[in-house]
Amino acid sequence: MPKPTTDPAALELGVDRTSPIPLYFQLARQLEAAVEEGRLAPGSLLGNEIELAARLGLSRPTVRQAIQSLVDKGLMVRRRGVGTQVVHSTVRRPLELSSLYDDLEAAGAHPATRVLRNTVEPADPATAAALGVPEGSDVHRVERLRYAHGEPLALLRNHLPPGIVDLDTGRLEATGLYRMLRGAGITLHSARQAVGARLATAGEAAGLAEPEGAALLTMERTTFDDTGRAVEHGRHLYRASRYTFDFQLLVR
Repeated sequence: MPKPTTDPAALELGVDRTSPIPLYFQLARQLEAAVEEGRLAPGSLLGNEIELAARLGLSRPTVRQAIQSLVDKGLMVRRRGVGTQVVHSTVRRPLELSSLYDDLEAAGAHPATRVLRNTVEPADPATAAALGVPEGSDVHRVERLRYAHGEPLALLRNHLPPGIVDLDTGRLEATGLYRMLRGAGITLHSARQAVGARLATAGEAAGLAEPEGAALLTMERTTFDDTGRAVEHGRHLYRASRYTFDFQLLVR
């Protein structure tokens, strides 16, 4: 993984004046790639627009337009008296049977977790159907707030059959649920998953640092082991402003 920098002057930037692609877009694309690939670290200040324009031989309005396009995407913010600052990259996650914690860790996003709830409760009809257990039987419920780069990213709600794994709160805050399942000798084999979207309630918005009514991505997943047993059912919410799912489509 490229070593991050907080000094934009250390980045190799350039424009091709013979290209039909607008100069501002060329610059914006390079800066965006630097943020997404981790070469420009969160908290970095872009510095003086005049200096950046002079360095690249561009006009100040061209540089301002490039930076504004990244501000509009939420990758940077303009702070009065401070300048333009990198916020963080959008988390892009492939749709495959993987752990959000592991994906964030692999991307250098410094995942952290706060456990909001860790209890045993009667299975509601939807949870019972997903896990293949009798309605009203005991299931373990875990709710967690997952952070990336120190900011809330996702609200994770999971139900598991009792006794399948030791769901110690300290371990849940230190690692990912799938890692704990694998550590308990469970082989994760397949999952059934649905992705959607809805608006945040007041409580969800407060936890995810979004305004009430903000767009959220939803993901519902039931995961099975190699014997076909359902080992967990998750209903997760993600900040649409900070998170995307990546699909690979094949011609059939």
